[in-house]
Amino acid sequence: MAKGFFTVVASVLLSGLTAFGIVKAATPQQATAVYTDENGNSSPRTVNLSVSDYPDFTYAAEHAVDAVVYVKVTVKYQQQYQMIDPFFRFFFGDEGEPQTREQERQGSGSGVIIRPDGYIVTNNHVVQNATKIEVTLNNNKTYEATVIGTDPATDVALIKIDAAGLPTLQFADSDKLRLGEWVLAIGSPLGEELRSTITAGIVSAKGRSMPNYNGDFKIESFIQTDAAVNPGNSGGALVNKSGELVGINTAIISTTGSYTGYSFAVPSNIVSKIVSDLIDFGSVKRARLGVTMSPVTEKIAKDENLPSLDGVYINEVTKGSAADDAGIKKGDVLVKVDSTVVRTPSDLQVAVNRYHPGDKASVIVIREGKQKVLEVQFQGTAEATGTVTEDGSIAFYGARIGQTDKGVTIISAGSGKLAQAGGEDGFVIQYVNDQKVNKPQDVIDIARKARRSIVVEGVTATGRQGYFAFGKDE
Repeated sequence: MAKGFFTVVASVLLSGLTAFGIVKAATPQQATAVYTDENGNSSPRTVNLSVSDYPDFTYAAEHAVDAVVYVKVTVKYQQQYQMIDPFFRFFFGDEGEPQTREQERQGSGSGVIIRPDGYIVTNNHVVQNATKIEVTLNNNKTYEATVIGTDPATDVALIKIDAAGLPTLQFADSDKLRLGEWVLAIGSPLGEELRSTITAGIVSAKGRSMPNYNGDFKIESFIQTDAAVNPGNSGGALVNKSGELVGINTAIISTTGSYTGYSFAVPSNIVSKIVSDLIDFGSVKRARLGVTMSPVTEKIAKDENLPSLDGVYINEVTKGSAADDAGIKKGDVLVKVDSTVVRTPSDLQVAVNRYHPGDKASVIVIREGKQKVLEVQFQGTAEATGTVTEDGSIAFYGARIGQTDKGVTIISAGSGKLAQAGGEDGFVIQYVNDQKVNKPQDVIDIARKARRSIVVEGVTATGRQGYFAFGKDE
């Protein structure tokens, strides 16, 4: 095939400007491009350019900017310090007990108004551990906000201000975003000085995930864009040309901490489900399939006679889980959940996250080279729900607690958040967040009221005093 290149002639002609016809307003423009092959031979070619190829962001920007807010947070923390007294050290040989003093630090981010009565979505990492949250609207009015709920797994948080008649952004269907589609990022990239900044870019990739170095449970299927985004944009809006919300800006990849061409947003379809749960239930009702999985490798594709590397390979199926009940088996390759095509483990996580416990879905797996359609009814995670199990114990962050002759006891620590924090079978719970507990329901009630973390104190199965703590993210 001959190699060559195009040169676009500077003049742009409006097609139809002849004596032989009438030009319609919707008629595309034409540019004359000159193609030059590797031998230097040139030939002109005509390229049609639709009016829509020239994006006009004015409506999207003006419509969306009033619904994006500046979020200022204050975090108080205790700092330890040592008094260095030479006389004390001379007589007593040490420097005494460490002292503590309260310190304050401030941070900022952005948020998006999603309801006219003051509900605002932002990032969990923006408001995490905040003792005070202030929201400033685009009209410079400032309100104090309260946290309605957070979901660290998706880095989404919902806060609320006491206001009415606010401008809002409508959720778009982020699944319909296309690679190369224009988007706007709106937020406060460098703090209060640059509030309501608007930048433009294209969708560079979809379904991105990031390295998870600390092993926390994450659900990630980021929209990657090249719109300029800096740390203060966290929690701000990513909108399409129609001014609809397609994502919440969340992260950048940078060696300097500043924008370098790659920014990431949580898709609106994930955000919408999370905030709906937080408003309706006060916590995220997350469906659970009950499998461990890995990407399909070339070896797996060959062994299983697969037409492509799409899908996820099922490594294990948890006994008694929704997957087990549906008939999914180890070695199956799962390729579809209802109408959602599954190509990667991230795809499956996102697909399952759209459902609530008790919802049903049709799942397609490939087994021994043949497709099988299975019906699955999703289960839920039992963390901090207070659900009474069959044996009368109560579910508590992946564990089961109950009343024994020793008091409120961890019947089974399980393998969830409580166990990961150090909770063990036989541990007798005496205090939760410094409050005395007498029965399992006391533990549930105190945990539900906790804003950030849960500290459990008591006696181990061996009779020693002990404690453990974990962050609250139901």
